[in-house]
Amino acid sequence: MSATAKTLIPLLGDQLSFDIASLDGMDPARSVILMMEVADETAYVAHHRAKIAFILSAMRHHAQTLRDAGWTVDYVTLDDPANSGSFTGEVAGAIERHKPDAIVVTEAGEWRVQAMLEAWATRFALPVDIQLDTRFLATHAEFDTWAAGKKQLRMEFFYREMRRKTGLLMDGDKPEGGKWNYDAENRKPAARSLFAPQPPRFAPDAVTRAVLDMVTARFPDNIGSLETFAFATTREDALTAQTAFLDHALPQFGDYQDAMLTGEPYLWHSILSPYINVGLLDPLHLCREVEARYREGKVPLNSAEGFIRQIIGWREYVRGIYWREGPDYVARNHLDAHRPLPDFYWTGKTAMHCLSQAIGQTIDHAYAHHIQRLMITGNFALLIGADPAAVHRWYLEVYADAYEWVELPNTLGMSQFADGGILASKPYCSGGAYIDRMSDYCGSCRYSVKQRTGPDACPFNALYWHFLDRNVGKLRNNQRLAMPYRTWEKMAEADKQALRDSASAFLDSLAPSP
Repeated sequence: MSATAKTLIPLLGDQLSFDIASLDGMDPARSVILMMEVADETAYVAHHRAKIAFILSAMRHHAQTLRDAGWTVDYVTLDDPANSGSFTGEVAGAIERHKPDAIVVTEAGEWRVQAMLEAWATRFALPVDIQLDTRFLATHAEFDTWAAGKKQLRMEFFYREMRRKTGLLMDGDKPEGGKWNYDAENRKPAARSLFAPQPPRFAPDAVTRAVLDMVTARFPDNIGSLETFAFATTREDALTAQTAFLDHALPQFGDYQDAMLTGEPYLWHSILSPYINVGLLDPLHLCREVEARYREGKVPLNSAEGFIRQIIGWREYVRGIYWREGPDYVARNHLDAHRPLPDFYWTGKTAMHCLSQAIGQTIDHAYAHHIQRLMITGNFALLIGADPAAVHRWYLEVYADAYEWVELPNTLGMSQFADGGILASKPYCSGGAYIDRMSDYCGSCRYSVKQRTGPDACPFNALYWHFLDRNVGKLRNNQRLAMPYRTWEKMAEADKQALRDSASAFLDSLAPSP
């Protein structure tokens, strides 16, 4: 390592971008990049083994690419006997090795890690320049300015500001096609006869195989299979995956983005979020590519708009919520829910076919699409009254794209309504009819979606009404729930009690988590 380096640049595991702010304007000849695989980050929750392997392999490949570009990279592997196990410990070691005059780092994505970065100046008696993460459209200050004084922080209106800021799908000062949002056109169930494109699979190279072996040895009890590991772990392969989505899946993404089919984990989804969130793909560049396909007539407007909304709308919005609400956001529990998650969340072994499918593919691939997360696993957890902190930990553990800044608001706010409506205008819950409408799951289930009560009835049906009943004090005045509450109030008392009894019997049958 160079003894003349004056600047130490720690790069975190989700900062695998050449245009990361901490590298901007830096001289490779007088800088050392520090990359660290540490136990604190691999074990603060019991991450899916494929998630750990993906991030570590992507880090190792990125380090080599940086070296090839002329940077000096001090890389600490997880199995290094001298590894301290923490970011701060490894920065201390790097300071001892390189004697830098300053540290330059890009802001962290999570409160927990940002607190470490902010303590370094005092801890090491060195100047620490924490750069804004310019890979996002909105800074924390910009989001706070937008949110100031608003009674409701609805994503739709924030999204419109991001459209105006970027110019994406704009016709002058108006939205392309005359509407901001084409979500109403994006709710079609998929038929088995339709051809669903498959995302490209990337065979592990020597670097990835070494990581897979290490993860197998070090994390034998973590959830997830490594046998089907096929993630891209380089920017080149991530770009290949991006092109495959744009060419083959994007045209029908809009129509079928909410659809679910047995044995089809991917359908028309991009499977690009792990690469975006780790830094291998640039989200704004991807959105401009999507817009270009629409302008060229290759992609319908509802598909282009629906995808772009997920990136510059929802992704940016939940990040803003996360940082605005603060580190205590994780402790919110508006509905006072405390039930442990059932053990089948770790095994997929349940007679409820929809949950078996969504959890099974999560175990196999560290992936499920947004409707499976929201309306299958999330909906069920909400209806049974699962502890939102436990639900949050599960989602953070099991998905390859899960980082707290994006996962926590989606889970605690959108899925579990634990923030009391800061993020979502109502709880996203349903009985079995929604699942039946948007999937073929119910046809292969041992339970009957047409029955509301009894041992053979779809559990979602009675659980839905039980959820509304037990939370009436907190939810009855929600305008978006006015209709189901009127329906409930008009029911005969005997029917209400049958639903309560059926739901209670099912809840009593649930085995707790390990």
